[in-house]
Amino acid sequence: MKNTLVILSSFCLLASSFAAERKPNIIIFLADDLGYAGLGVNGCQDIPTPQIDSIASNGVRFTDGYATHSVCSPSRAGLMSGRYQHRFGFEHNSGPERFAAGNFGLPRTEPTLAERLKAAGYATGMVGKWHIGFKEGLRPHERGFVFHYGFLSGARTYLPGKADVAPIIRNGQPVTDEKEYLTDAFAREAVAFLDRSQDQPFFLYLAFNAVHGPLEATEPYLARFPNLTGTRRIHAGMVAAMDDAVGRVLTKVRALGQEENTLIFFYSDNGGPTRQTTASNEPLRGYKGQFYEGGIRVPFLVQWKGTLPAGVVYREMVMGFDCHATALAAANVDVSLRAPDDLSRSERPTLDGVNLLPFLTGEKLGRPHEQLFWRAGAKHAARVGEWKLVQERGGEPELFNLKDDIGEQSDLAAKEPAKLEELQAVFADWEKGTQPAKWIRQDGRNAEVGGKLKTESESSIPRRRTPIAGRIAEVFRNADTNNDGKLSRDEYLQPGDFDAVDTDKDGFATLEEVRGYYQQRRGTR
Repeated sequence: MKNTLVILSSFCLLASSFAAERKPNIIIFLADDLGYAGLGVNGCQDIPTPQIDSIASNGVRFTDGYATHSVCSPSRAGLMSGRYQHRFGFEHNSGPERFAAGNFGLPRTEPTLAERLKAAGYATGMVGKWHIGFKEGLRPHERGFVFHYGFLSGARTYLPGKADVAPIIRNGQPVTDEKEYLTDAFAREAVAFLDRSQDQPFFLYLAFNAVHGPLEATEPYLARFPNLTGTRRIHAGMVAAMDDAVGRVLTKVRALGQEENTLIFFYSDNGGPTRQTTASNEPLRGYKGQFYEGGIRVPFLVQWKGTLPAGVVYREMVMGFDCHATALAAANVDVSLRAPDDLSRSERPTLDGVNLLPFLTGEKLGRPHEQLFWRAGAKHAARVGEWKLVQERGGEPELFNLKDDIGEQSDLAAKEPAKLEELQAVFADWEKGTQPAKWIRQDGRNAEVGGKLKTESESSIPRRRTPIAGRIAEVFRNADTNNDGKLSRDEYLQPGDFDAVDTDKDGFATLEEVRGYYQQRRGTR
């Protein structure tokens, strides 16, 4: 009996030691096109988000949290690499997969967060939208994720049984029997991954396509918002579905007894496209695709119960790639640990992301970043302290003081020429460490199926001298790839507008519907 007690005691000590030594789990929730004011905790009044808000109440809310870009794909590349995506030429979206440039994707010279954590003994799972590589060797299950369920492109339908050229895939293999609303399916798969991975530290990357277009919600979600109508009601249903999905994952973490051993991030890949989806970026100026604050400053939350303080508001600027660096620090993973197996490199890429943990616990004072930068072709921006340089395409450089003017209403470029010159010089210095863009966004207007760019004479990108009616017809004809006289959602070049264009709700846009839509927009303006 005495020997039995000794054995049991030793076993308990070993189990206790194992639990104490287990590395923290890591979860990153990434929303798609969610505006700054899209959450209750950030001021949204008509769409409750209690599950996502709980991350803020149990942790830290960032007032100045930024995405690395104002559109989906480059922003996600910045997160997965932990670096400015401009350092490896990833500067633009791909466009539809069938038209994308042949070299599109996160290069294998850039280790992903999943590859680094997998090497450190983590179970790695991704659920949702990838959008940073279509070809063999660049897909999630080939970039460090042992498990992936989702799709590769920038957008697809949420509704089961509805035709879509972007297939749902599981570890590279098409899934043909999905019967749930897509956001619900992603929650199901994420919870199942946690169940399978509970015996080792896990990294879950739940990359929603919500609330990106197409605007689609099921009746149970719509029924929660009887006082809303039209596009806003559908958008609300999509937000509610995402909030429920986050809640299901958080509930599973608690059920596994891992809440105090799990570092959790939530943020959005860019600001909201207000006109298309009713997403709110208030009180910020601008929207998705712009480098005004509304295009890049996003909801940004982090929780690590027992390690980070609860209910804290942090007012220094942080960026999406900080999630990468903070996760590695929490897991005690050296950034130079390894590159992918098929690479032989004498040097490992240096992270631009910063470990936020010592700043949030008070161990380290000061700012995680003194400067942040954005660029997309001729457009760029730089934030240095409270000063912000914005150079939108075709405009004059603008200068704002965000401390006094968060809405970027007062351009100080003429009044503060020395400060403007200072920020331009800082941006120019940062650019020296970047590469030119390796591709442009391609679609049916400027590329052929397969990705070959059309010549200037073949391109249907409209010229300003063409009357608007002629431009619409020309673009329509080139987008109509099967020549059936109507456009499917996938053929339509701005999927976020499709529901507004398709007035008879038959799933197609006719030339008359497209013309009517743009005539209405001109009249509204």
